[in-house]
Amino acid sequence: MPNLSRKKIYFDWPTFGLIAALASIGLLFVWSATYKPDLPFSLFFKKQLFGVISGLTIYLICSFADYRPVMRWGYFCYFCALGLLLFTIIKGSIGMGAQRWINLGIIKVQPSELAKLLLPPFITYYLYTENELFLFKNRTFVPILIILGISAILILKQPDLGTALILSFSGIASLWMAGLNKKWFIYGLLALVISTPLLWCSLKPYQKNRITVFLGQGETRKERYQIEQSTIAIGSGGITGKGFLRGTQNKLQFLPESRTDFIYSVICEERGLLGALLILLLYALLFYRLFTRIAQLPKAWTQLFASGFIIHIVISTIINIGMVLGLLPIVGIPLPLISYGMSNLWITFASLGICQSILMHRQSTYQL
Repeated sequence: MPNLSRKKIYFDWPTFGLIAALASIGLLFVWSATYKPDLPFSLFFKKQLFGVISGLTIYLICSFADYRPVMRWGYFCYFCALGLLLFTIIKGSIGMGAQRWINLGIIKVQPSELAKLLLPPFITYYLYTENELFLFKNRTFVPILIILGISAILILKQPDLGTALILSFSGIASLWMAGLNKKWFIYGLLALVISTPLLWCSLKPYQKNRITVFLGQGETRKERYQIEQSTIAIGSGGITGKGFLRGTQNKLQFLPESRTDFIYSVICEERGLLGALLILLLYALLFYRLFTRIAQLPKAWTQLFASGFIIHIVISTIINIGMVLGLLPIVGIPLPLISYGMSNLWITFASLGICQSILMHRQSTYQL
């Protein structure tokens, strides 16, 4: 009990408030995106409501749990996640042309989301056991790069280019923070440029279309339909928006995937520029506060561990908002805490909760 009381003292209520605010906004606009006069509360809204309530519970449980076993067991569980990714390719549930889920009856689980959660403990625990002082030779990083490459390939096979990119970028960012020699990043970039023709040939036709659309090609009523409708919704919102539940692009079903990938377009149409800026401000405050507090952690491995849980959320946010604004290709990434989707919602809450746990122990000198 004294230990629990001490943890309550260090609980970061401002961060929790920002998380709850974003999740509440997401719930509100999932309701708007799926609202019908004859069915005000859709099944999607009810699932999202359950996801937010259970997600906040997950966040609190992770916050007050000891993060050290998470790092230890997360390392071994990552290999189980690789097995689930392989199983998904063989026997996974198919939806919207992709095979990304494992059907458990009541819910569908997306193993690629689990891989995002387990990647930080995998990297941190491996490096910690190699050298507690975080002083490494270049060959130390080779096993991580191999596992990261295998993970990305398995996710690409589903196919899920967006999540593969997020996992890859998160891993690369973590290795950068861990001190991987900068020449590795230069060599990697050169290899990527050289292999571009091969990578292009390996893409699915719809993935190629998304890239060509980003470059300005495609017909308005075909390949460019999604981005055209998104920009119309955003632009028609003006400064203050059309009003809650009054977005015509959304209500007349011109805007595809309005409850998931393009929910930010719904917000822009109904709440306008002011609503869009509010969302950006909430994310900026959340990330700034978390990274500022992470920088105050006394040990390099705890900084790396905590950052790993936030990096994939930051990357997802940037990619999602960038793609609905037409600044990035459309890759099917949900907006963290706001878009509809149970797996992504739970993983995001769990990631933020574990980060909270690490920060609550910032004055301790725990060892593994």
